[in-house]
Amino acid sequence: MENLSKFETDLWEAADNLRANSKLTSSDYFMPVLGIIFLRHAANRFDVATRQIQEEQTAGKMPKRKILPADYIRRRALFLPEAARFDSIMAKATTDVSGLPKLVTDAMTAIENDFVPLQGVLPKDYGIFEPSVLEDLMRLFNSEQIKNVTGDVFGRIYEYFLAKFSIQKAHDNGEFFTPSSLVQTIVNVIEPDHGSVLDPACGSGGMFVQTSHFIEHTGGDTARKVVFYGQEKNRDTIRIAKMNLAVHGLEGKIAEAITYYQDEHNLFGKCDFVMANPPFNVDLVDAERIKSDPRLPFGLPGVNKGKKVSNGNYLWISYFWSYLSDKGRAGFVMSSQASSAGNDEKEVRRKIVETGDVDVMISIRGGFFYTRTVPCELWHFDRNKPADRKDKVLMLDARSIGQLMHGSRKVFEFTPEQMKNLSAIVWLYRGQHNRFLALVQDYFKSLCAECAAVPEKIGVFDDTLKTVNTEFETVAKTIKTVADLDAEKTTAFNEALAELRDARKAYNGDRDELLANLATFGKTTGKNLPATNDKQHTARKNFDPIAERIKGLIKQVDLLYKLAARVISIAAELAANDTVAAVYDRRANAKLAKQLDELRRATVEQLKHTVYFHRHIVWLQDRFPDAKIQSVLGLVKVVTRKEITEADYCLTPGRFVGVAPAEIDEDFDFEQSIADIHTELAALNKESTGLAKTIQQNFEELGA
Repeated sequence: MENLSKFETDLWEAADNLRANSKLTSSDYFMPVLGIIFLRHAANRFDVATRQIQEEQTAGKMPKRKILPADYIRRRALFLPEAARFDSIMAKATTDVSGLPKLVTDAMTAIENDFVPLQGVLPKDYGIFEPSVLEDLMRLFNSEQIKNVTGDVFGRIYEYFLAKFSIQKAHDNGEFFTPSSLVQTIVNVIEPDHGSVLDPACGSGGMFVQTSHFIEHTGGDTARKVVFYGQEKNRDTIRIAKMNLAVHGLEGKIAEAITYYQDEHNLFGKCDFVMANPPFNVDLVDAERIKSDPRLPFGLPGVNKGKKVSNGNYLWISYFWSYLSDKGRAGFVMSSQASSAGNDEKEVRRKIVETGDVDVMISIRGGFFYTRTVPCELWHFDRNKPADRKDKVLMLDARSIGQLMHGSRKVFEFTPEQMKNLSAIVWLYRGQHNRFLALVQDYFKSLCAECAAVPEKIGVFDDTLKTVNTEFETVAKTIKTVADLDAEKTTAFNEALAELRDARKAYNGDRDELLANLATFGKTTGKNLPATNDKQHTARKNFDPIAERIKGLIKQVDLLYKLAARVISIAAELAANDTVAAVYDRRANAKLAKQLDELRRATVEQLKHTVYFHRHIVWLQDRFPDAKIQSVLGLVKVVTRKEITEADYCLTPGRFVGVAPAEIDEDFDFEQSIADIHTELAALNKESTGLAKTIQQNFEELGA
């Protein structure tokens, strides 16, 4: 689906408006809403699987027999009894909307009865809704657009709602949700593609979902490759996680447990992969209960007078290490304080460093979390590092990397390409040069595809500009024959039109040259994508001047629109005269101006897409010109255990990589920045209105 971000936003706003029109709080509302999303997605998967089964039976690929629930499971769908099918529920509600809460509750019960992993998981408290509010919510998720949504998109919608509820702190202070770009970065580093995968603080199960995406991206079958294990202390969060897995067609063994004291799956020393985002800086762990725990081979990180562990960060770090098999890898989010903490924590860190299993450390700027602004670090262990890296650690400072999330001025995320670039640095550290070159080659492929799309976008913009210009020339001829026009406005029109003509003339020449350059580059590079480092550098240098021309043309396209809009505005004033109005339709040209603006945006966006991939090629090649790992000031350095020892066992990347001069963002999008500010202001205004309404209602209730 195109414009997925807008689609997610529209869905959320519509659903949240329904809540605003009821007396429900976010804590009341979020589980039932996630249940409706689950029910809709289950129906979509069921319908797709039903069609597949029918097609296979018709083609003779499957015997014509009674269809079993297992046939649906094999197609990563749940078999839905009639009472749990979205369309059936909506059809029954048409005749009696008052019974809708019971219908939805019965649907959840029916699914649990037929599918053991979800027993006791799905929400059934739909009686809290006014029937009409629940009907509106159900209809929101019953549009044709939603019905046609496929698995990955629906998974994103589910995750988006989880994130929004996290922002509202609807559950456990929002700590159940780890931003997907951080999770995906961890997955990209440790590459969990087989065996047992444990998350001992699993929250909403995001680590498992991203692992599945990673496996399927490489053509694997998650169910056959890995087994997911999780521990989570909060029962409601476990329900969220199991629903999240089910939405993605996955299963996992998730136990209710406090990991400080329990190893419910008995996985000590057995895991192939461990991933987690544990709670930071916990100070209430009973030291007496854990002092003999075999999962703490490095000892306790300090105990206070109350016999509590002073800070639980190094308990978690020790658990993650000890859960691994002798070939296992771990990746986890940790407070930035932990990598340089002193006293007993430093002693634990020293012992961990001396194992040689610390592999990659990544610093993340503040603002990546929805409910806290603190910076963090991603730690990675590898119990099976080769001899040539056993004494080394990759220090990667990614605090300058990331962008504001769409529609937010506070929350950051990595773009897909930024995550790939971080992965590429790890590949070079591991000596996987071919993967680095393959990524650059893939960027060239995307670059050529974007180049090929430019002529069409420019052509449509040009055609509309020609239409507008024809209107202007007609007005120019007409006003010469009208004697009583305002002389100042006539002069202004002629001057503006002359400026537009000059700008078009310059633009036409630059456009033709650029289109010829793009065609040549596409022909020479697109048909034989460069695979070696030398050829990739040559191709990049060939495109460097083209990228500069693209940036210039973007400015020209914007200028043409602004000049045309100005001429349209003056012409509209002149059209107050009947003679001019006879040849110039103000309303039609106003619509034409709006259309021209939309086409301008589309053209500029396409041109930006083109230089976007070139920019990532430049980013990688400028920092790693030989396609080999090397130190980059302010970004990366491979350090030895000796260097870490000399730095008092500090594992903070910034301590080693240094500080690079601040880079000027040549691609800063002022227009988008203004739009983001407008979006945030609108949201704040909306929130203030809602708060005022609530305060007023509370006062009225007090008065009553």
